Amino acid sequence: MIKVLFVCMGNICRSPTAQGVFVRQVAQAGLEHLIDTDSAGTHDYHIGEPPDPRSQEAALRRGIDLSDQRARQVKHTDFAEFDYVLAMDEDNYAELRMQCPPQHKHKLRLFLDFAANTSAREVPDPYFGGARGFEHVLDLAEMAAQGLLADIRRRIGGRD
Repeated sequence: MIKVLFVCMGNICRSPTAQGVFVRQVAQAGLEHLIDTDSAGTHDYHIGEPPDPRSQEAALRRGIDLSDQRARQVKHTDFAEFDYVLAMDEDNYAELRMQCPPQHKHKLRLFLDFAANTSAREVPDPYFGGARGFEHVLDLAEMAAQGLLADIRRRIGGRD
């Protein structure tokens, strides 16, 4: 089983959206028995809360239901448990690098490292912006999720 953790600051906008987008792509590929996902925040601002209503609404318009997700903070054990720990931006990536034991640092990446069709390096936080920001997060997540799924397929050698 390949395990993927998506990480943003509060775990209510970007990382739950990325998880939802990726889960849909994994299901469409018929690989849900090989890939497990979760999302978390580097900060404890929203522990136990569902994703931001604007994130949920934008995702639902694309057929992605985020309503069952609940925010949690990154735990020390996540670095050992997950094969991919994917930060949404440089600040959260830096925070993860400080927390991550040296033997697991190779698992840390920016989520957009997997996006082939953009020069963007970071998924911008839509929290203080308008509806378009949440749509942009979905667009970026869809691009990066495709690349991530391709990377995992190479890693597992086409097993399904």
